[in-house]
Amino acid sequence: MRIVLVGPPGAGKGTQAAFLAKNLAIPHISTGDLFRANISQQTELGKLAKSYMDKGELVPDEVTIAMAKDRMEQPDAEGGFLLDGFPRNVSQAEALDEMLNDEGMKLDAVLDLEVPEDEVVRRIAGRRICRNDSAHVFHVSYKAPKQEGVCDVCGGELYQRDDDSEETVRTRLEVYHTQTEPIIDYYRSQSLVVTIPALGKVEEVTARAMGALAREDA
Repeated sequence: MRIVLVGPPGAGKGTQAAFLAKNLAIPHISTGDLFRANISQQTELGKLAKSYMDKGELVPDEVTIAMAKDRMEQPDAEGGFLLDGFPRNVSQAEALDEMLNDEGMKLDAVLDLEVPEDEVVRRIAGRRICRNDSAHVFHVSYKAPKQEGVCDVCGGELYQRDDDSEETVRTRLEVYHTQTEPIIDYYRSQSLVVTIPALGKVEEVTARAMGALAREDA
Protein backbone atom coordinates (compact mmCIF):
# COMPACT_ATOMS: atom_id res chain seq x y z
CA MET A 1 0.00 0.00 0.00
CA ARG A 2 1.03 3.59 -0.64
CA ILE A 3 -0.17 5.79 2.19
CA VAL A 4 0.17 9.42 3.26
CA LEU A 5 -0.24 10.18 6.99
CA VAL A 6 -1.40 13.67 7.97
CA GLY A 7 -2.45 15.35 11.18
CA PRO A 8 -1.66 18.32 13.39
CA PRO A 9 1.45 18.51 15.59
CA GLY A 10 0.89 16.35 18.66
CA ALA A 11 -1.44 13.94 16.86
CA GLY A 12 1.05 11.08 17.28
CA LYS A 13 1.98 10.76 13.61
CA GLY A 14 5.50 9.48 14.24
CA THR A 15 4.32 6.82 16.69
CA GLN A 16 1.45 5.68 14.49
CA ALA A 17 3.63 5.72 11.36
CA ALA A 18 6.11 3.33 12.98
CA PHE A 19 3.38 0.90 14.11
CA LEU A 20 1.47 1.02 10.82
CA ALA A 21 4.58 0.60 8.68
CA LYS A 22 5.58 -2.45 10.73
CA ASN A 23 2.09 -3.98 10.51
CA LEU A 24 1.92 -3.36 6.76
CA ALA A 25 5.56 -4.38 6.10
CA ILE A 26 6.31 -1.16 4.21
CA PRO A 27 8.98 1.49 4.92
CA HIS A 28 8.13 4.53 7.02
CA ILE A 29 9.44 7.53 5.09
CA SER A 30 9.70 10.55 7.37
CA THR A 31 10.71 14.00 6.12
CA GLY A 32 12.80 14.51 9.24
CA ASP A 33 14.67 11.24 8.67
CA LEU A 34 15.20 12.14 4.99
CA PHE A 35 16.81 15.46 5.90
CA ARG A 36 18.97 13.95 8.62
CA ALA A 37 20.15 11.10 6.37
CA ASN A 38 20.96 13.33 3.40
CA ILE A 39 22.78 15.88 5.56
CA SER A 40 24.78 13.28 7.53
CA GLN A 41 25.73 11.43 4.31
CA GLN A 42 26.60 14.76 2.69
CA THR A 43 24.63 14.02 -0.46
CA GLU A 44 24.22 16.85 -2.97
CA LEU A 45 20.62 17.29 -1.83
CA GLY A 46 21.75 17.25 1.81
CA LYS A 47 24.36 19.94 1.18
CA LEU A 48 21.78 22.03 -0.65
CA ALA A 49 19.22 21.66 2.15
CA LYS A 50 21.83 22.51 4.79
CA SER A 51 22.82 25.67 2.93
CA TYR A 52 19.27 26.97 3.37
CA MET A 53 18.93 25.73 6.94
CA ASP A 54 22.21 27.37 7.98
CA LYS A 55 20.80 30.69 6.81
CA GLY A 56 17.60 30.10 8.76
CA GLU A 57 15.62 29.78 5.54
CA LEU A 58 12.99 27.22 4.60
CA VAL A 59 14.22 24.43 2.35
CA PRO A 60 12.51 24.90 -1.05
CA ASP A 61 9.83 22.43 -2.09
CA GLU A 62 11.88 21.16 -5.02
CA VAL A 63 14.67 19.98 -2.69
CA THR A 64 12.24 18.17 -0.36
CA ILE A 65 10.46 16.64 -3.37
CA ALA A 66 13.76 15.42 -4.85
CA MET A 67 14.72 13.78 -1.53
CA ALA A 68 11.35 12.06 -1.29
CA LYS A 69 11.54 10.88 -4.91
CA ASP A 70 15.01 9.42 -4.37
CA ARG A 71 13.81 7.55 -1.25
CA MET A 72 10.65 6.20 -2.88
CA GLU A 73 12.73 4.78 -5.73
CA GLN A 74 14.78 2.58 -3.39
CA PRO A 75 14.14 -1.20 -3.56
CA ASP A 76 12.44 -1.53 -0.16
CA ALA A 77 9.70 0.89 -1.29
CA GLU A 78 8.74 -1.08 -4.40
CA GLY A 79 5.85 -2.74 -2.55
CA GLY A 80 4.59 0.47 -1.00
CA PHE A 81 5.46 3.09 1.61
CA LEU A 82 4.04 5.27 4.33
CA LEU A 83 4.83 8.98 3.98
CA ASP A 84 5.03 11.03 7.19
CA GLY A 85 5.61 14.79 6.83
CA PHE A 86 5.45 14.74 3.05
CA PRO A 87 3.60 16.19 1.25
CA ARG A 88 3.40 19.24 3.50
CA ASN A 89 1.45 21.51 1.14
CA VAL A 90 -0.68 21.29 -2.00
CA SER A 91 2.29 21.97 -4.32
CA GLN A 92 4.12 18.97 -2.86
CA ALA A 93 0.94 16.87 -3.11
CA GLU A 94 0.63 17.73 -6.80
CA ALA A 95 4.31 16.86 -7.32
CA LEU A 96 3.79 13.50 -5.57
CA ASP A 97 0.82 12.72 -7.82
CA GLU A 98 2.92 13.54 -10.86
CA MET A 99 5.77 11.32 -9.66
CA LEU A 100 3.45 8.39 -9.05
CA ASN A 101 1.60 8.88 -12.33
CA ASP A 102 4.92 8.80 -14.20
CA GLU A 103 5.53 5.35 -12.68
CA GLY A 104 1.98 4.13 -13.31
CA MET A 105 1.23 4.17 -9.56
CA LYS A 106 -1.23 5.91 -7.26
CA LEU A 107 -1.88 6.44 -3.57
CA ASP A 108 -4.16 3.97 -1.79
CA ALA A 109 -5.17 6.17 1.14
CA VAL A 110 -4.53 9.38 3.06
CA LEU A 111 -4.94 8.81 6.79
CA ASP A 112 -6.00 11.96 8.62
CA LEU A 113 -5.33 11.68 12.36
CA GLU A 114 -8.00 13.81 14.00
CA VAL A 115 -7.28 15.37 17.41
CA PRO A 116 -9.14 18.34 18.99
CA GLU A 117 -6.99 21.47 19.11
CA ASP A 118 -7.20 21.80 22.91
CA GLU A 119 -5.92 18.21 23.23
CA VAL A 120 -2.99 19.00 20.93
CA VAL A 121 -2.04 21.95 23.16
CA ARG A 122 -2.46 19.80 26.30
CA ARG A 123 -0.29 17.00 24.88
CA ILE A 124 2.60 19.18 23.75
CA ALA A 125 2.57 21.95 26.38
CA GLY A 126 2.51 19.33 29.14
CA ARG A 127 5.71 17.61 28.00
CA ARG A 128 8.76 17.78 30.25
CA ILE A 129 12.22 16.65 29.12
CA CYS A 130 15.19 15.56 31.23
CA ARG A 131 18.21 17.88 30.86
CA ASN A 132 20.56 14.90 31.27
CA ASP A 133 18.93 12.69 28.65
CA SER A 134 16.31 13.92 26.16
CA ALA A 135 15.06 10.33 25.78
CA HIS A 136 13.57 10.63 29.28
CA VAL A 137 10.22 12.30 28.56
CA PHE A 138 7.41 12.92 31.04
CA HIS A 139 4.04 14.67 30.95
CA VAL A 140 2.38 16.70 33.69
CA SER A 141 -0.96 14.90 33.10
CA TYR A 142 -0.31 11.59 31.34
CA LYS A 143 3.07 10.50 32.72
CA ALA A 144 3.86 12.64 35.72
CA PRO A 145 7.22 12.12 37.49
CA LYS A 146 7.11 10.88 41.06
CA GLN A 147 8.66 14.15 42.18
CA GLU A 148 7.70 17.33 40.33
CA GLY A 149 10.51 18.63 38.13
CA VAL A 150 12.77 15.60 38.73
CA CYS A 151 13.47 12.75 36.30
CA ASP A 152 12.45 9.33 37.69
CA VAL A 153 15.27 7.64 35.75
CA CYS A 154 18.37 9.65 36.59
CA GLY A 155 17.30 12.45 38.92
CA GLY A 156 18.00 15.12 36.33
CA GLU A 157 16.06 18.38 36.09
CA LEU A 158 12.92 18.29 33.96
CA TYR A 159 12.19 21.31 31.77
CA GLN A 160 9.79 22.50 29.10
CA ARG A 161 11.36 23.09 25.67
CA ASP A 162 10.76 26.54 24.19
CA ASP A 163 8.91 25.05 21.22
CA ASP A 164 6.59 23.17 23.59
CA SER A 165 5.14 26.34 25.15
CA GLU A 166 1.41 26.91 24.59
CA GLU A 167 2.06 30.05 22.52
CA THR A 168 4.48 28.22 20.23
CA VAL A 169 2.15 25.23 19.90
CA ARG A 170 -0.72 27.49 18.82
CA THR A 171 1.58 29.14 16.26
CA ARG A 172 2.54 25.69 14.91
CA LEU A 173 -1.16 24.80 14.69
CA GLU A 174 -1.83 27.96 12.71
CA VAL A 175 0.95 27.02 10.28
CA TYR A 176 -0.58 23.54 9.98
CA HIS A 177 -4.05 24.95 9.27
CA THR A 178 -2.68 27.36 6.67
CA GLN A 179 -0.11 25.21 4.87
CA THR A 180 -0.82 21.52 5.44
CA GLU A 181 -4.54 21.15 6.14
CA PRO A 182 -5.48 22.19 2.55
CA ILE A 183 -3.96 18.91 1.28
CA ILE A 184 -6.80 17.09 3.05
CA ASP A 185 -9.32 18.82 0.79
CA TYR A 186 -7.03 18.17 -2.18
CA TYR A 187 -7.00 14.43 -1.47
CA ARG A 188 -10.66 14.37 -0.43
CA SER A 189 -11.52 15.41 -3.99
CA GLN A 190 -9.80 12.15 -5.03
CA SER A 191 -11.80 10.15 -2.43
CA LEU A 192 -8.58 9.13 -0.66
CA VAL A 193 -9.05 10.62 2.81
CA VAL A 194 -9.82 8.33 5.75
CA THR A 195 -10.31 10.20 9.05
CA ILE A 196 -9.03 8.36 12.12
CA PRO A 197 -10.01 9.60 15.61
CA ALA A 198 -6.61 9.76 17.33
CA LEU A 199 -7.71 9.96 20.96
CA GLY A 200 -7.06 6.98 23.20
CA LYS A 201 -4.25 4.48 23.63
CA VAL A 202 -1.66 4.11 20.87
CA GLU A 203 -2.71 0.55 20.09
CA GLU A 204 -6.38 1.58 19.88
CA VAL A 205 -5.60 4.28 17.31
CA THR A 206 -3.44 1.81 15.33
CA ALA A 207 -6.30 -0.73 15.35
CA ARG A 208 -8.72 1.92 14.03
CA ALA A 209 -6.30 2.84 11.25
CA MET A 210 -5.66 -0.80 10.29
CA GLY A 211 -9.38 -1.50 10.25
CA ALA A 212 -10.02 1.52 8.02
CA LEU A 213 -7.24 0.48 5.63
CA ALA A 214 -8.64 -3.05 5.43
CA ARG A 215 -12.01 -1.61 4.41
CA GLU A 216 -10.32 0.62 1.83
CA ASP A 217 -8.43 -2.35 0.43
CA ALA A 218 -11.48 -4.60 0.28
